[in-house]
Amino acid sequence: MTRQREVDTAQIRARYPDVFDRPASARLAMPAMIVAALAVFVYGLVDLDFSPSRFFNGLSQLGWISMMMIPPDPGSSLPIYLKALGETLSIALLGTTLAAVFALPVSLFAARNIVPSKILRFPVRRFLDSIRGVDTLIWALVWINVVGLGPFAGVLAIAVSDFGAFGKLFSEAIEGADQKQVEGIRASGGSPLHEIRFGLLPQVLPVIAGQVLYFIESNTRSATIIGIVGAGGIGLQLAEQIRVLEWQKVSFLILMILVAVAAIDFISSKLRFAIIGPRAVA
Repeated sequence: MTRQREVDTAQIRARYPDVFDRPASARLAMPAMIVAALAVFVYGLVDLDFSPSRFFNGLSQLGWISMMMIPPDPGSSLPIYLKALGETLSIALLGTTLAAVFALPVSLFAARNIVPSKILRFPVRRFLDSIRGVDTLIWALVWINVVGLGPFAGVLAIAVSDFGAFGKLFSEAIEGADQKQVEGIRASGGSPLHEIRFGLLPQVLPVIAGQVLYFIESNTRSATIIGIVGAGGIGLQLAEQIRVLEWQKVSFLILMILVAVAAIDFISSKLRFAIIGPRAVA
């Protein structure tokens, strides 16, 4: 019995040598990664001038600011703030919509089942990745210098940034579609456009709609941030009130943003549930 076990063990070791006889490089890889991560962490603490005393002194300043924020009070600026909030929502909605409209046709050329040739598909994918790799805030700074301050720059920043993200997400949804419907239309004599229109789009549009709704919700926050750098909306008002230390107005603006984001999140989840079912809000 013992000899049989030894034979079985030898056979298993011969079949899976990497499990029993891992090379030294593989055994040292994880400890080396841990040591490297700790070294980067310690270097970051030193290089960024992290100081516990500064942190705890800052907490007392934060407590003072929090007390100055109570109670939230818009003063006589409520109409201005409501208009700015509407501007922020418009930036998010318009920018996301423009991105989705332009990304959908481009995503077809990035999908493997539409463009089988890797030579043709590769530059489209890299183009989308390059756009997606630049943050919305950077795009906002670029467009502010191109078209000037205001909400138009914010719309363009969100549209360009989301164009890259939507192109990737839409192409993945297209690649995941059931090809049997497409093949059925092809077998009945349909053209490639008919295959896309009647076999592909009905499958992926609900998924795409859910993604667009989620991005509208997310871009409401992004529109607030880019407003701080001059792209209009409630973010610009928030930056101005922080600059002049009007903390009660700052807290009121923050509450407005939180309520707006919560309302959009609720509406978006309901719409996504109605479009693609319970998995939309899972």
